[in-house]
Amino acid sequence: MDRAAITTMPRKLVVLYPSPGMGHLVSMIELGKIIAARGLAVTIVVIDLPHNTGASATGPFLAGVSAANPTISFHRLPQVDLPPVKSSHLETLTFEVARVSNPHLRDFLAATSPAVLVADFFCNVARGFASELGIPIYFFFTSGAEVLALYLHLPVLHAQITANFQDMGDELVHVPGIPSFPATDSMRPIMDRDDIAYTKFVSVCSDLCLSQGILVNTFRSLEPRAVETILAGLCSPSGLPTPPVYCIGPLIKMQEVGTKCGDECIAWLDAQPKDSVVFLCFGSLGRFSAKQIKEVAAGLEASRQRFLWVIKSPPSDDPTKKFDGPSEPDLDALLPEGFLDRTKETGLVVKSWAPQRDVLMHTAVALFVTHCGWNSVLESVMAGVPMLAWPLYAEQRVNKVFLEKELGLALAIEGYDKEVVEAEEMAAKVKWMMDSDGGRVIRERTQAAMRQANEAMREGGESEATLASLVDAWVLA
Repeated sequence: MDRAAITTMPRKLVVLYPSPGMGHLVSMIELGKIIAARGLAVTIVVIDLPHNTGASATGPFLAGVSAANPTISFHRLPQVDLPPVKSSHLETLTFEVARVSNPHLRDFLAATSPAVLVADFFCNVARGFASELGIPIYFFFTSGAEVLALYLHLPVLHAQITANFQDMGDELVHVPGIPSFPATDSMRPIMDRDDIAYTKFVSVCSDLCLSQGILVNTFRSLEPRAVETILAGLCSPSGLPTPPVYCIGPLIKMQEVGTKCGDECIAWLDAQPKDSVVFLCFGSLGRFSAKQIKEVAAGLEASRQRFLWVIKSPPSDDPTKKFDGPSEPDLDALLPEGFLDRTKETGLVVKSWAPQRDVLMHTAVALFVTHCGWNSVLESVMAGVPMLAWPLYAEQRVNKVFLEKELGLALAIEGYDKEVVEAEEMAAKVKWMMDSDGGRVIRERTQAAMRQANEAMREGGESEATLASLVDAWVLA
């Protein structure tokens, strides 16, 4: 059926169910925009972690999305209280809030009878009652295919390996379709088999495998080996099917919300030479100690490169508040004495936030020092900016291995797994990436990946066609 016929049909409802966290929410919203544009109504169900301020934190942002996209609405589930959770990992809370919110989600789905449910992989517990209600469920995997290969293979590793990953040192972990990596570079939440986070991640696999399909925020030409290995059934445990896998990315935020800080960053970049600026930004949860901030500052000053650096307040010493901090960092207390004056002609330090996508797209930016969160990786690829990899949490060490060893789009900074990355290492790696022939090779590879990404997302490109075909099938079902 042609597009004109599809757009005149009554709009069926698709419910999207992201896990808490702005990165997961933003990716799901971009997916929702594409689905809505192809003739379906979209409701995005929002859940909050217990310590979040909920509607006051995201309300204005979501209202702006709805105003610009009338066929997208939002439904916020009631905030829930969690039982005590013995885990040091934020991911455990994410799994738990989805589990405790299940009755509220079930009531909403029963009342709205959507044609399709697309759930974040952290919300895997939704699969059981979606099946009971006769609602087809797909999972949206917000990381790349190489991490999906690891997730699908985790039950196999669980059966093969009896030791904790954190006790295996540099012993290699082997997963079909991706580079082998030292156990020390495993995902942070699965390092300890006795932590409930480990159990949660192992349990995800069966729900992914028993779904109608997995939508992955990547493009096939970026990760062909991982995708082909997954589809060949070589990653999933025996006895479980391999579901269809749809590579639909890169889905990144199409525009930043304008702020004074954002305007300041872009105005400063406008005054810098082309390909001259090092951009340092470490995600919404990336915080460094005061000691580490001083080392980074010393390294940047020694490198003699132009820089734009986003600084957040150091993490709290209270482990229950490790992702919290004062709203704004005290730069005078955190930076070496005189640093801002000495670098005022070549550097800009901003507090807490910068419009990352817009900064990366600016022609002045030549290098991205990043925590390797997947949204940040995709934004860097889409901008054609090579990466200096400094993984901090979640699956970022696995991403680092993939970016450096498989794709050659990044160089890892040494000491990311120690208490402090030293200033000398920072200066040396920044200078190498900016000035050496090896750095230029990585830049050329990244720009080639950028062209592939743009090709994948154009009309008729591999990712655009994959998602368009799937959504059209939902419309006609």
